[in-house]
Formats: sequence, C-alpha cells, structure tokens
Amino acid sequence: MDPSGGGSPWRYEIRLSGLGGQGLLLAGRLLAEAAALYDGLYATQTQSYGPESRGGDSRSDVVISDAPIDYPHVIQADLLLAMSQMACDRNYYSLKRDGILIVDAEQVRHVPTNRAFLVPISRLAREEVGKAVVANVVALGILVALSGVVSRRAITEAVLAGAPRGTEALNRKALEVGFRAGEELRASRSSERKAG
Repeated sequence: MDPSGGGSPWRYEIRLSGLGGQGLLLAGRLLAEAAALYDGLYATQTQSYGPESRGGDSRSDVVISDAPIDYPHVIQADLLLAMSQMACDRNYYSLKRDGILIVDAEQVRHVPTNRAFLVPISRLAREEVGKAVVANVVALGILVALSGVVSRRAITEAVLAGAPRGTEALNRKALEVGFRAGEELRASRSSERKAG
C-alpha cells in the first residue's frame, strides 16, 4: 500500500482475532516484522489473550505507518481478520465503516455485514496446503493480497525467517494459497462493482 504522501502521516491499523492456538499472535508479529524489517515502515504489535492456553479469546493488533507511531494500539481498524464467531462478535465494533473484514467462513456463521470477505481459511490450509496449523499463514497471504499493506516480498521474507527449520516450503505454499485466494476475492469484488 502506498502511503498517502500528504501532510499527515499514513497509518494503517489491523486487528487479527480468533482463539488461542490459531497462531494469530505469531501472525501479528510476522506482519509487523514484514513492515519494519523488510518494507522500511514503522510498526507496532500488541496482543491480548484469555487465561486459557487454547480456545480462549486471542487478539493481535498491528499498526503500520510511514512515521514514528505515538499510540501503538488500534483506534479503528482498517482491517479485521476474524477466525472465530466469538472474535467476529467481539471485534466487529472496532472496524472502520469502510474497513476490510475477512472472516474464516468455516468458523464464522453469522457475519454482521454483507461487505465481508468470507474465505474458508481453515479448509484452504487443510486441503490445499495439507496442514491446518498454517491457517494463520494462509490468512496473512489473503490479508496482504486484499490490502497491500506490506509487499508480498516482505511478508514472504518475514514468514520464512520465522519458520521452524524444515517448514519453509510448507509456509511458502501457505502464503501462495492465501495470495491466490485474496487475488480471486479482489477480482470478484471488482467485477461486482463494475456490474452494479
């Protein structure tokens, strides 16, 4: 995404939300690293989670800017990823009116808007990549393809640098599946706008 270049700094706020064990805290860290280490932007990442190690509420907020970030928390999200129904219900309020909502269609049945991008993220990870555990990386690919907030090169470098040894090919494939799904969604939404 190109910073505005105007008088005020460009700022993009992202909230990744779901359940403990879905890898969203790691995804947030990787997204912030992609912005700061590989795209030369400023980034912060904060997180919150319930007391449960798995299955409780989990949230990672990432703020990316072309200037130093004074306030590191999401004020109104430009993009919200909801990987569970509870996450969608609890965090939809934080999304800007014209923000991007991406939901895992397999996990979120009641979507509060018809403008959301419904993607079977968990199924794509299981069936196209071969491992459910990389759903967070598939989601990163989708997020980057839809928003352009960081470059594909940057997110790929960050994911591969953070991948455990021996899982690089798996993580690269997960990103590619996400990129492809995001591109298809963007093209479909663009066609709908032209037709309407």
